[in-house]
Order: sequence, then structure tokens, then C-alpha cells
Amino acid sequence: MHRSRIQKLTTMGILVAISVIFILVLRIPFPPAQFLVYEPGDVPILIGGFIYGPLAGIVITVVVSAIQALTVSGDGWIGCIMHVFATSALVGISASIYISNKTFKRAVIGLICGSIAMTAIMIPMNLIFYPLFANTPVDAVVKLIVPILLPFNLLKAGINSIIALLIYKSVGKFLNRIAKQ
Repeated sequence: MHRSRIQKLTTMGILVAISVIFILVLRIPFPPAQFLVYEPGDVPILIGGFIYGPLAGIVITVVVSAIQALTVSGDGWIGCIMHVFATSALVGISASIYISNKTFKRAVIGLICGSIAMTAIMIPMNLIFYPLFANTPVDAVVKLIVPILLPFNLLKAGINSIIALLIYKSVGKFLNRIAKQ
């Protein structure tokens, strides 16, 4: 295996580990709906997408989601699927826009578009999977969309995007140094 490929896999592994640690340690329930929990686990995934591109970000997402489903959360396979779709939309679109022209402006545009995509994809995901997970009628979930689910997903994607944007340059340099050792 080439050295650059080993460095990439090492860095991606570090980002997976950081994401899982964030998911374990930094969990903040959303006050209007305690079953929704903010965690910054998408920040390292976004950084991975910005460093290596959308496909790498999606691969990190799948690995983190599988680990989360098997260890951290009680959401199991439903939470895993929802996390894969939501975060893949966020990181896939953000990184796709950023990777072609790595400027601050493109990062901001990418993160805004990714946040909107994540929020939009969570509407059908919640309508399909939340009734299965919580044994709740679809009508009850529909009533939660505007007052609870949209604000939560916009906040989660927005906060994680802002954090990733603020730390990307310094963290990216640091991770590259670690991977090269």
C-alpha cells in the first residue's frame, strides 16, 4: 500500500475516533423534544470531507454510524440509517462544492447547501422511520415537523457547519502532520 494511501486511511481513522468520542461525550438534549440530542459528531466528518472529498466523508459517515448504532445509542439500525442519510447529505454536498475550488466562500456555500439538504432529507426520513422507532402514528410526526424537527435539524447542521468552518484549516494541518509521522 502506498504511503499516501496509508496516511489517508490513518487520518480517516482518527476522524472516525474523534467523531465517536464527540458522540459519547458531548450530548445535549434539545429542550422542546428531549428525544432529539445534539452532538458534534458531524464536525470531524465534515473536516474529512473537506480534506479528502465527498466520498471519503461518506465512508467516514458510514463507519461512524455503524459504530454508533452498535455501541453508543439505543437507536440501532434505524438511527444508523437516518444518520447515514442525513450526514451523507451534509458532507457529500458540502465537500462536493468545496473540493472543486478550495476557498472560504466555497466552504460557506457548501456548508449552507449541505445543511439545507440535511434538513430536507430528514423530513421524509422522520416520516418513514420515526413511526417505526417510537411506535408513533405518522400524523403525530407530521405535527412535529415545523415546530420541532426542522429547527432541530437546521440547528444541528448549522452549528456543526460553523464549528467545522472555524477549525478546519488548523485541524486539517494538524491531522496531516499526524498522518505523516
